[in-house]
Amino acid sequence: MHNPNNFTRTGRPPVADDPVILLAHGGGGTLMHRLTAEVFYPAFANPILHQQGDGAILSMGAQRLAFTTDSYVVHPLFFPGGDIGTLAVNGTVNDLAMCGARPLYLSAAFILEEGLPVATLRRVVESMRLSAGKAHVQIVTGDTKVVEKGKGDGLFINTAGIGIIEHQRSIQPRRVKPGDVVLLSGDIGRHGLTIMAMRGGLAFESEITSDCAPLAEPVLALLEAGIQIHCLRDLTRGGLASGMVEIAATAGVQIHLEERAIPVRDDVRGACEILGFDPLHLANEGRFAVFLPDGDAGRAVDILKAHDCSRGAVRIGRVSDEHPGLVTMTTAIGTRRIVDMLSGEQLPRIC
Repeated sequence: MHNPNNFTRTGRPPVADDPVILLAHGGGGTLMHRLTAEVFYPAFANPILHQQGDGAILSMGAQRLAFTTDSYVVHPLFFPGGDIGTLAVNGTVNDLAMCGARPLYLSAAFILEEGLPVATLRRVVESMRLSAGKAHVQIVTGDTKVVEKGKGDGLFINTAGIGIIEHQRSIQPRRVKPGDVVLLSGDIGRHGLTIMAMRGGLAFESEITSDCAPLAEPVLALLEAGIQIHCLRDLTRGGLASGMVEIAATAGVQIHLEERAIPVRDDVRGACEILGFDPLHLANEGRFAVFLPDGDAGRAVDILKAHDCSRGAVRIGRVSDEHPGLVTMTTAIGTRRIVDMLSGEQLPRIC
């Protein structure tokens, strides 16, 4: 999944001065990007890490594999459309898919707080079993640790995943180039708003549910059809805005978006207007962006629309070299504005 805590990605955001404040914010936005750029990346720097994708691409003789890991601390554990177990499986499956890999195997490590009801754990594990089956992966190894009551907030999960790359294409942010177009797989903002409503006890006229879903099938369909994908990015923490800013900075290009083309459900848009949020910054758990040549865009949209999780696929922008590293957007009223990631995190513990 797209995650600023995943230090295979890095940016060069404005810096804050106090590392205690950085840690207290718990991740996301430019704060966690500073930790990534200044602490993790220099310490572990190597050619594989330098790929800056959703996972590492590993060569094993003639075969290439994708490898990724992520941790899940979402609160609450259960929410409309999913739970921490579905997130743990789908998030890691989606990281592998964004590498252009076919997900195969996952590990699962559980950090349990003393006093967690076994019924709660069983419910989460069952969700993971069902999600793994839907995503066509197996959970093949794992670990369990218990911490004292009050030290773990119920349940945390770490997953790692391995997938096989069945093609010779290089899919990474550095391959994005002027002339590319940007496709989006569906409407944005539902996961972030769902978690926010659960925590705040908010009720909307219509039920808003998380979009949590595995994304490998539409990605593999694009690859099998010969679509020349340059980059894939799932739009999790930080939302569409952060994903675009990261890619523009890494590729050294300008990305220009059209606000009218970006699908946002009316109920999500209305809730965001009331609460003062921008849908572009809200987390998603079942949405991704595709960068590809203009000539492949129409066929790619048709392929994406054939799959439930990407049925709302649309073209939302283009890539140029006019202002390298910048993301801009034509708004619904026809003005232009700069799109940036948040300096902090809009909602911590979103995944």
